[in-house]
Amino acid sequence: MSLFSVLKIFKSNKPPACTAVIAAAGTSQRCKGEDKLFYHIDGKPVLAYTIEAFQKCDLVNEIIVVAHEDKIGLVGEMCKEFGYDKVSSVIIGGPTRTESVLFGIYAVSKKARLIAIHDGARPCVDIDVIEKTVKKAAKFNAAAPAVSITSTVKKIERGIIVETVDRDGLFEIQTPQVFRSELIKGALTNVLKKSIDVTDDCMAVELLGAAIYTVEGSRKNIKITDNDDLMIAKSYLADTFLREEKS
Repeated sequence: MSLFSVLKIFKSNKPPACTAVIAAAGTSQRCKGEDKLFYHIDGKPVLAYTIEAFQKCDLVNEIIVVAHEDKIGLVGEMCKEFGYDKVSSVIIGGPTRTESVLFGIYAVSKKARLIAIHDGARPCVDIDVIEKTVKKAAKFNAAAPAVSITSTVKKIERGIIVETVDRDGLFEIQTPQVFRSELIKGALTNVLKKSIDVTDDCMAVELLGAAIYTVEGSRKNIKITDNDDLMIAKSYLADTFLREEKS
């Protein structure tokens, strides 16, 4: 990107074009064999709720869904059924999440200046959280939603508590995590080249020494990992639907 184009973006009051890459290529091993992303809540798959949040967000111009090879056709049909016209591509994921996300990034429009990476298994994300994170990344190059840890944290070794961890300054980082496109491409390429395991995309960017700014996340923005989480998400989504009906 030229210096002129960077200055032009920063002078604009509107955030630069943003593409959402939704990582949905997992195998749902902890949901007793059932694919959590296609579990129906009130007649709609979990993944549909996730995509819909970005479909409704005015700051997101394009959506790329990265899915398991066996689900490509199913995801495409779902997007057509629910009218998710921002979805430009549904692509096959890789053997790891990092590779899947990078595949998604390389399918992004060349016009995109920001890339928002989101877990397909986080269907309760608020549009407000998406917008705040995109705006922060537009200003500072990298941003993620965070919520403070409120429970007591213990370090356990061989089943025995050995230490109480000071939770001051500890936060849970959620998605979407939003980055300048060149920054996240370079960060993920770097960790793959060096075979570094990362737990999220922010970690890949941290390893380059780049600063990542945070915005206030939402405790409803849970990641579904098991059947109990599905029931919690169902309650949150039902509450959101009722509020939308009344508004």
